[in-house]
Amino acid sequence: MMFPDLSDCRRLFLRNYTFNTLIGVYAPEKAEQQRITLNVDLFVPLSLSTPVADRLDEVVDYDFIRNTIEASAANTHIHLLETLCDDLARQMLEHPKVRAVRVAVEKPDIYPDCEAVGVEVFRIKESSRFQSRNPI
Repeated sequence: MMFPDLSDCRRLFLRNYTFNTLIGVYAPEKAEQQRITLNVDLFVPLSLSTPVADRLDEVVDYDFIRNTIEASAANTHIHLLETLCDDLARQMLEHPKVRAVRVAVEKPDIYPDCEAVGVEVFRIKESSRFQSRNPI
């Protein structure tokens, strides 16, 4: 575990979510969509994500991750990967059940001699701001 504060958490993830969007500062990047790939980890306390009745409302739905990404990257031009990465992390951390988030954004088609370029951010809520509401 990366941080002791997360040892009581379940990790939800979305791997290699790839789509085309307008992102970049150079003229060709502003004229044509390019492929980006996102990887997201959400850390949710077990006390807030351990189903008792096997119901979706007892956990964080994976749709939350995808919908947040789609809303942030659709129909707008973003200049920097850092801007998109930070914005996604902030939005996901606003979910009341999420204690920490890791977001990685990559451009796989920038250089022919490497797999991808990208940026990653990790954010954790301050423990004083986060309280488990459903202890096991």
